[in-house]
Amino acid sequence: MMKTYVFSLLILFQSTSLFAQINDSIYFHEKPKFQSVQLLPPVALMMAGLLSNGSGKESLKIEIAEERNEHLSHFRTHLDDYLQFSPILLTYGLDAAGIKSRTDIGNRTVILLKSEILMMGSVSALKNITHKIRPDGSGYNSFPSGHTAQAFAAATFLTEEYGHRYKWLPFMAFSIASSVGTLRMANNRHYISDVLMGAGMGILSVKISYWTHRYKWGPKPAKYLVY
Repeated sequence: MMKTYVFSLLILFQSTSLFAQINDSIYFHEKPKFQSVQLLPPVALMMAGLLSNGSGKESLKIEIAEERNEHLSHFRTHLDDYLQFSPILLTYGLDAAGIKSRTDIGNRTVILLKSEILMMGSVSALKNITHKIRPDGSGYNSFPSGHTAQAFAAATFLTEEYGHRYKWLPFMAFSIASSVGTLRMANNRHYISDVLMGAGMGILSVKISYWTHRYKWGPKPAKYLVY
């Protein structure tokens, strides 16, 4: 059963990459425009996180945690600590290699900083408000998963900057983020509800930062072009 649960989780996470390819015909330096359909992936993930956050013995998150303890009780890895940042490093790595991103480095960095502040602030606030115990009992800051929020924020950032150039890249970026969420559960550090909520919050934080950015530094965004 554990394999079935993990497979279903990966499919759910990777479905967000389909939405990340909205506006395939994006011109360099075009300011991302708000579209209500782009709210669907993060809102759906956050709603799923809330709905799966029951504390009863028969709740989904408890059942998955029990399956994990039965089949992966000795599993431990620190890979998720590093993978969560890898899409950000890849974004700047591609730029350093001379592959132009959607946004110049100045505006892009400011957007990233705003995204990180919004993501970390909201995650920290919700952790303190909900005060949920981790599955391994190590603390009362389980909901939502900060690692997963960071990973999905990073994946969204990479997709915003290079998804228009490489159509396969969103799938890779969100597969990495999905792996981080799965590893957080495999490490017994988070429940599925924590991971789902963190994923949605990470995506939404970056989207909001792009939608609200004023582009006061460097080249101005080009007008919207469709071709």
